[in-house]
Amino acid sequence: MIHDATPDQTPALLALCGTLGLFEPDELDALRGMLEAHFAAKASTAIWLADLDDNHTPIALAFAEPERMTHGTWNLLLLGVHPDHQRTGRGTALLAEVEQRLRKQNERLLLVETAGLDDFDGVRRFYADRGFTPEATLRDFYADGVDKVVFCKGIGAG
Repeated sequence: MIHDATPDQTPALLALCGTLGLFEPDELDALRGMLEAHFAAKASTAIWLADLDDNHTPIALAFAEPERMTHGTWNLLLLGVHPDHQRTGRGTALLAEVEQRLRKQNERLLLVETAGLDDFDGVRRFYADRGFTPEATLRDFYADGVDKVVFCKGIGAG
């Protein structure tokens, strides 16, 4: 069940992010701050979605926000599925929901970035299989030897 994340889900969403193995403790603290700022804002434009299991526990999440100083360009900054629920269609469903919401708002582009490491081959294939095109590679972006690969997808109606 996909819905807008709620403030009371913050601890569970952060725990979920911890299980993904992608975040250092300080990065989880930054995510906490981003969630808290989103929920505190009266008019946040960001999208935070949670996918819940039968016990109403978040097992997948997505976070997207508009790219500053652009017209209709958004960044998908986080799409994560609990390891026990990967390859079940939950990531695809969350991505489709983000795209649908952005289409309804007449947005134009959705960007996503990932690492250029071999361990991320599956992630890059996931986005390519869903219509994203690799647009740029920034060498040594995250650290020496860890490139940033930027994908883009047009999401405008039509």
